[in-house]
Amino acid sequence: MVVSATTRPAAGLRRAFTRAAAILSAFVLAACDPVGGSQQASGPAIGPLINPGEPVRVALLAPGGSGSADLEWLSRSLKNAARMAAADAQGATIDLRVYDTGTSTEQAVAQANAAADAGAQIIVGPLFAEGANAVGNAMRPRNINVLSFSNNAEIAGGNVFILGNSFANIADRLVGYGVRQGKRNIYVVAEDDIAGQLGGRAIETAIARNRARLAGRINHPVSVTGIDTVAPQIAAAAQSGQVDAVFMTANNQAVLPYLTEKLAAAGVRSPVTQMMGLTRWDQPPARMTLPQLQEGWFAIPDQGLRAQFDARYRGAYGEQPHELASLAYDGVAAIASLVRSGQRNALTTTGLTQRAGFAGVGGVFRLRPDGTSERALAVATLRGNRLVILDPAQRGFGGAGF
Repeated sequence: MVVSATTRPAAGLRRAFTRAAAILSAFVLAACDPVGGSQQASGPAIGPLINPGEPVRVALLAPGGSGSADLEWLSRSLKNAARMAAADAQGATIDLRVYDTGTSTEQAVAQANAAADAGAQIIVGPLFAEGANAVGNAMRPRNINVLSFSNNAEIAGGNVFILGNSFANIADRLVGYGVRQGKRNIYVVAEDDIAGQLGGRAIETAIARNRARLAGRINHPVSVTGIDTVAPQIAAAAQSGQVDAVFMTANNQAVLPYLTEKLAAAGVRSPVTQMMGLTRWDQPPARMTLPQLQEGWFAIPDQGLRAQFDARYRGAYGEQPHELASLAYDGVAAIASLVRSGQRNALTTTGLTQRAGFAGVGGVFRLRPDGTSERALAVATLRGNRLVILDPAQRGFGGAGF
């Protein structure tokens, strides 16, 4: 649970920053030698042609065998969700085979090669960006596409797709909504770690794309002293009359409550200066009662659809699924949808990037030719300590999905 700085001693908060930063960096580590970067795919389609009437061999790479209780729960959730999607594949036969990778990039590559040797036609996973990048490099000569669970757009492209909700997708949704509400002058606050810098870059790109104005940017260390140092500068900018909104990356779990508390104490809070964030402000639930987070904007998937999936999962497996379980379901279900439609090119880059997209666990999504994913998101806020939807997620991109 995240507790505000008024109830947690500074030393304890420093430990929270350190622990959270160590965990986060493993998930969003920017890999060297990206397969395709963020460039548009070009040249002939990648991926094998199939006979849609025969079983399609799908390999799932999950972080099982890590020894971490949290990762074992996540791994179990990914596996179970993928099995649910395979069982739901009416009109298509999915031959799903599961491979444990732990947290090792080398093990991920070894398991991907084992899957390819066993006849895998497409790979879903792995979890970590560095492993997904390496698996993509290993599978490219074998003409196999990789639908990774990462949200790091730095590794997307070529034969690697990211199923995770990218910073760019979230930033574009919030900035676009903000511009329509008259919030055009946006000040960016980013952590100085890898995730913060990737997030900050995504926000700046979204500002340019939506023809808003970058009113300034400041980076801060992931620490109490780092935030204490920059808070007065952020407050001065927000109160200058030149800033409509402050957009924070706040990727580290402990940053958001502390940073917004410091700003609120300096007189900066929503809606006078609109606060926005890349992360969900309603999780963990204890955040929902924090006064400094009320009326801030963040983006979330369709909660009704997600609740239906969670209920089905609990009924089948007797426990709550990990939040990322939906990515495994979406990946396998998208494959099944394309196979069911009778497309021989279902597993190629051309088939996977069909414009209509798919109806996923948290709403519609589609895979782009540059390897990134576009996911429909709702804009939400906290009001009276409750979650309120300000702008619902779109229901489709046009055309049919699964």
